[in-house]
Amino acid sequence: MKVKLLNGLYATTLATAMATAMLVPAGGGALLAQAASRSFSADDLPELAVMGDVDPTLRKAQAIVNGDVITDTDIDQRLGLVLAANGGKIDEAEKQRLRLQIIRNLIDEKLQLQEAVENDIRISEADVTRSFERVAQNFKRTPAQFDEYLRQSGSSANSLKAQIRAEMAWSRVLRRKVEPMVNVGDDEVQQVIDKLNAAKGKDEYHVGEIFLSATPETLNAVMEDAARIVGQIRGGASFVAYARQFSEASTAGIGGDLGWVRGEQLNDAVSPAVAALNPGQITDPVAVPGGVAIMALLEKRQVLAADPLMAQLSLKQLTVPLKPNTTEEQARAKVQEIGALTQNMGGCGGVEALAQKLGGEVATNDAIRMKDLPPPLQAILGRMSIGESTPAFGSADEGLRVLVLCGRDDSAVQAKAPNFEEIYAQMNEERVNSRARRYLRDLRRDAIVDYR
Repeated sequence: MKVKLLNGLYATTLATAMATAMLVPAGGGALLAQAASRSFSADDLPELAVMGDVDPTLRKAQAIVNGDVITDTDIDQRLGLVLAANGGKIDEAEKQRLRLQIIRNLIDEKLQLQEAVENDIRISEADVTRSFERVAQNFKRTPAQFDEYLRQSGSSANSLKAQIRAEMAWSRVLRRKVEPMVNVGDDEVQQVIDKLNAAKGKDEYHVGEIFLSATPETLNAVMEDAARIVGQIRGGASFVAYARQFSEASTAGIGGDLGWVRGEQLNDAVSPAVAALNPGQITDPVAVPGGVAIMALLEKRQVLAADPLMAQLSLKQLTVPLKPNTTEEQARAKVQEIGALTQNMGGCGGVEALAQKLGGEVATNDAIRMKDLPPPLQAILGRMSIGESTPAFGSADEGLRVLVLCGRDDSAVQAKAPNFEEIYAQMNEERVNSRARRYLRDLRRDAIVDYR
C-alpha cells in the first residue's frame, strides 16, 4: 500500500506563441521576368529587412481566424501537453481526433482574445508571468525547470502562457459583458436554502463536467466524439485534461470542476446518471439541452449531515528503508521491531529520536483530510487516539512506513447551515456559464475562418 501525504496539484493548461517573418514584395512576377533577361550581382540586391524572429521550425498556417494565424506548431505543442497530461496513453487514431479538437479550441481562443481587444481589455505580461509561476509551483518546479519540462513534453513556456492569457482575457470579457446582465434574486436563493433544509440527509455530489455543444443535426456525431472521450478516460486518461481541452462549459479552465450539487440542481437527464455512480466513475455521454454532457463523480456526502471523513489530521510519517535483498521473513521481523518501538516512543514527540535510531526519515503533514487517505488507513486512523501510531506498512522498494496521529480537528466534520453567499455565487455562475456559451457561439457565427 502506498500513502502520499503531501498532495500535489495538477493542473495542466496549453497553447502557443507565434514568430513571423515578412515575405515577398508585390510585383514578384515582373522581377522574375527582368531577371531572365539580364544578369545581376550582389550589389544589385536591396537590403533584406526581417520583421520579427525567423524560426526555421515554424511551419505553415493551418487556419486564419479573422486574420490571426494558427500554425502546425501551435497544434503540435498543445498536443504534446495533452499527451503529457495523460501519460502518453493515447493511440494514433485518438491523436488525430485530438488534433481536430485542438484546432477548434485554438480558434475559440483567437475569437476570445479578439473580443477582449475589441473591448479594450489587455492582459499584462506580469499577470501572465505570475500565473505561470503558480503553475510551476504546483508542479514543484522553478519557472526555469518548468520551462524545460514543457520543452521535453513537446510544448513550450510560450505555449502555456498564450493559453493563460486567453483564459484571463475571456474571464474579464465575461465579467464586463455578461455578468452585469445576470440577475439572481434573493428570493431565488432563499428557495434553494429552503430546499436544502428540506433535503437534509439526502445525497449531495461533488461533480466534474465536460459539455460539448450540439445541434439536432450534429447530435449523433457529437455523441460519438463524447463516447470516444469516455473510453479514453475510463482507459486511464485524465478527466481534468480532457475537460480543459474539450469542454465548452465555463468550468473548462478549472478542469470541469462543478463543485457540490444536489440531484435536483442537475439537469433531469444527468441527475439519475450521476446518482448511479461511485466516486471516481464517469457517466456515459448524456444528451442535454444544447449538447452532450459527460459527468464525473468526485465525492459524495449527505446534505447538512456530519461527515467524519472531513476531519483534518496532523500526522507524522516515519519511513524506514529496507536493505536490498531483504527476505520476507526479515521484513516481517522488522515490522514487529518497529511496532514494538513505536508503542513506547512517547507519541509524536518521540518520532525524530526513533527515526535516528532506526536510520529512518520523518515527514510531517499538519493539514490532511481523512478522506484523502486510502480507505484501509481511514479505518485505522478513525479509531486511533492522539499519539498512537499505525502498524508498519510499505514495500521492499519504498521501505516501511508508520503514521503517527499528532492532532485531529473535527470542526469541518460538523454540518454547516446553508450559506447564502455560496448559493448565490453558484447560481450566478450557472447563469453566466449559459450566457457565455451563447456569446461564444455568436462569435463563431460571425468569424471568418480560412483553413489551409
